[in-house]
Amino acid sequence: MAVVDLHLHTTASDGRLSPTDLVHCLADRGLKVAAITDHDSTEGLAEALRAKERFPQLTLIPGIELSTDVPGSEIHILGYFIRWEDREFQNILADFRRGRVDRARSMVDKLANMGMELEWERVLHFAGDGAVGRPHVALAMVEKGYVKDLREAFDRFLGRNGPANVERQKLIPSDAIAMIQGVGGAAVLAHPSWVDDLEAHLGQMKEVGLAGMEVYYKKYSQDMVGHLAQIARRFDLIPCGGSDYHAMGAEDEALPGDLGPPEKTVDELRARSTGTKGPEKKAAPPVVP
Repeated sequence: MAVVDLHLHTTASDGRLSPTDLVHCLADRGLKVAAITDHDSTEGLAEALRAKERFPQLTLIPGIELSTDVPGSEIHILGYFIRWEDREFQNILADFRRGRVDRARSMVDKLANMGMELEWERVLHFAGDGAVGRPHVALAMVEKGYVKDLREAFDRFLGRNGPANVERQKLIPSDAIAMIQGVGGAAVLAHPSWVDDLEAHLGQMKEVGLAGMEVYYKKYSQDMVGHLAQIARRFDLIPCGGSDYHAMGAEDEALPGDLGPPEKTVDELRARSTGTKGPEKKAAPPVVP
């Protein structure tokens, strides 16, 4: 059991726990340091920080997860210790979330053309006040009985190469890193086992300021952790990680603290974030179609 978890989601994006409920869960599980990293959103941070006041033993790091586009795939970049209230930063995130809504609507239309009718109101119900995403479409599919669980929804229909998938505007990795640096944050590569040609991408991202890479992720085996730790050392990247917890209720879902980095990681990230911010940096680069 780890006491640090740097990858967590709430109802502000595609998690199923409110920020308050997630904070209570973290405290119950004995976490000392955690980062809330919702997709394209920091809307849950204010509530989470208020809830955290009841648990002085818990430190919350303001974070985010950004999706970026590479040929034939996508790469997710996490940001830690960000100045999340920056106005320009928030305007960019709002544009991203509007793109998520348009994408989800188009996916619902595609599914209807395939004979799977979904009520848009149900997708919005599952999203609640958070940023609409593919998991909310998947939950609506499960509810209607078109698929048995979220994994089948993504494997058969909603994954990147699925017949109902719709691409949306995204950053490229270098722009996401610059965006995070522009608000004082440290940029970290998420779930590297998903990335094709990992080391080539790491070399490019390191050149533009990538600070770390997830090494401890979900239920990675010790062999996988060791392999990724070697790569992180070779590229001088801080080994980070967490559960990527969404509270979806799946039997094999990793829980907060199941696997995480050592506590010294937090100090290393804080130091790296302080070193990347400067008054000459802009809050965000333009979005790349």
